[in-house]
Amino acid sequence: MNDMFLKMGHRGAMGYVAENTMEAVQLALELGVDGVEVDVHVCGSGELVVFHDFTLDRMTNGSGEISKWTLSDLKQLKVDSAFYIPTLEEILNLVGDKYLVNIELKCKSTALKTCEVIQEFVKTKYWNYSNFLVSSFQHGELEQVFRIDKAIPLGVLTEANLIEAIAFAETINAWSIHPNYTLLTSENVKYAQAKGYKVIAWTVNEMTTIKRMKQYGVDGIISDKPDIL
Repeated sequence: MNDMFLKMGHRGAMGYVAENTMEAVQLALELGVDGVEVDVHVCGSGELVVFHDFTLDRMTNGSGEISKWTLSDLKQLKVDSAFYIPTLEEILNLVGDKYLVNIELKCKSTALKTCEVIQEFVKTKYWNYSNFLVSSFQHGELEQVFRIDKAIPLGVLTEANLIEAIAFAETINAWSIHPNYTLLTSENVKYAQAKGYKVIAWTVNEMTTIKRMKQYGVDGIISDKPDIL
């Protein structure tokens, strides 16, 4: 992760294919991203699955909480009647180590498993820690990742208060701040960067807004349509 502008696909390329699926991630790579952002939950049998919602109803033909379903049962479901729910390992194996994978911890108890997967890939597949970026709104989860492995780059998500996010970021030695783009001004982007943080804006899908973010000098943009970045 150097000083280039990061073009990131949101849940793969969810503007074009069902979010958080292998197909959405594959398309994002084909569209020329520097990395992808995906969401993780721990399912009922303990594995990390890539899925956004806490419940299955919106995206699948299943219903109820994803945390109550075993992996083998989740694998029977269809996402958007055509796709499957992948594990984090499946996504990482698809992406490979030439990209940045931003893993968003959606719920409590995702930190430990995510650290284990990252450490496994660094140890056995020779990925670098810099291939990973773990972000969350859940401060407790980010604190746990920081306690377990100081080498894992962390990103603090916020849609409310950039200054608060920066104050928290200092306590976990975060790499980046991930604000909703509506929070950003030229001044606060510079302020965050002066404090030593990368600023990665989400979710930016309009050309005019993308242009404005670039004028503000953000370090990266997460978009549903990463080809327009």
